[in-house]
Amino acid sequence: MEKSKPYVILSAAISIDGKIATKTGDSKLSSKQDSIRLHKLRSKVDAILVGKNTVLRDDPLLTVRYTKGKNPIRIILDSKGTLSKKSKILQTSNEIPTIIAVSKKISKSNFDKLRKFPVEVIITGENSVNIKLLMKKLSDKKIETILVEGGGTINWEFIKKNLFNELIITLSPFLIGGNDAISFIQGHGFEKISNSPNLHLNFIKRLKNHLVLSYVKV
Repeated sequence: MEKSKPYVILSAAISIDGKIATKTGDSKLSSKQDSIRLHKLRSKVDAILVGKNTVLRDDPLLTVRYTKGKNPIRIILDSKGTLSKKSKILQTSNEIPTIIAVSKKISKSNFDKLRKFPVEVIITGENSVNIKLLMKKLSDKKIETILVEGGGTINWEFIKKNLFNELIITLSPFLIGGNDAISFIQGHGFEKISNSPNLHLNFIKRLKNHLVLSYVKV
């Protein structure tokens, strides 16, 4: 099987019942130890990618903390360019290389708003970002490793289109429940188990009360 280019790692901390956030958006599932592990991983990849909903919910910096290392390029999928100009991502874009991936549906006003910041805007797709084409463009930019930190809708797009190589999941000792809580994978989902990608357990690491699981796509 042809390997995805760049090498894509899907990463998340999930509850025992597979949620990455409660229905109110609370996603504090990681331990301090696991946060250090994640930030070490961030320091080793070329780029980190999230969707606009993650930025809206968490307003993250997506930088390397708790450890020494370089900050990866930040890639935000935002089909209509609706990121707030007050978001930490845009406010720190003069310090950390940032790419905003949009679709042709972006309005002129939103495009002009993004262009006021030192970000690179990549347009792919008609109504939403074409992830497969985006991966090719990122590969052309010599971006070889991408850490995808969600959320659930973005994870589903990468899995559905078979554009990932590895999953690194932290299983956290919490039960969340609720139909409206955010799952690790959202979207339509597969109708048959046989449609699921074939995964091989790569390693297991225990961090006190958390388990870190790595699966690679066969």
